[in-house]
Amino acid sequence: MEITPKTKVNDLLTAYPELEAFLIELNPKYKKLKNPILRRTVAKIATLTQVAKIGGYETLELVNLLRNEAGQPPLGEEAAPKEEEVNKTPTWISAQPAVVLNANTLLDEEKNPLAEASMALKKLKSGEILLIESDFMPAPLIDTFKEQGYEVYSAESSEGRFFTYVKKG
Repeated sequence: MEITPKTKVNDLLTAYPELEAFLIELNPKYKKLKNPILRRTVAKIATLTQVAKIGGYETLELVNLLRNEAGQPPLGEEAAPKEEEVNKTPTWISAQPAVVLNANTLLDEEKNPLAEASMALKKLKSGEILLIESDFMPAPLIDTFKEQGYEVYSAESSEGRFFTYVKKG
């Protein structure tokens, strides 16, 4: 299996199980890969591009570290995904969130943050906001909700602390 920015974490670790320890060694945030709930859910949809964001890496940097470890030649700059434009802070995030979830607590309780956030969003009224707190950029969750048509904004408020706002349309 060729390792690319679009490679899913689950596929990577199935083909190269030894890369789990390598990833965890690269960044302590990747220790969450040991969580069985996360492995059965988010790891199936998370790409290496998203994993790079979580760990604070450039996508191509992380992909090439993994390729090197797996004995594959590095990819060139042309393989790097196009970065999205940086969004300005939307005014709607100043509203009081209707629901606040802590992704770290959910993972510690062996719950799926994506499933819990999805259930919470279904209960919200149009225009209400869900706030998800975490010590990592929840890139797969963000991408999933954007694909579902929600307005999403995420920012790091202080070193290692992320606030992700999801507005129900």
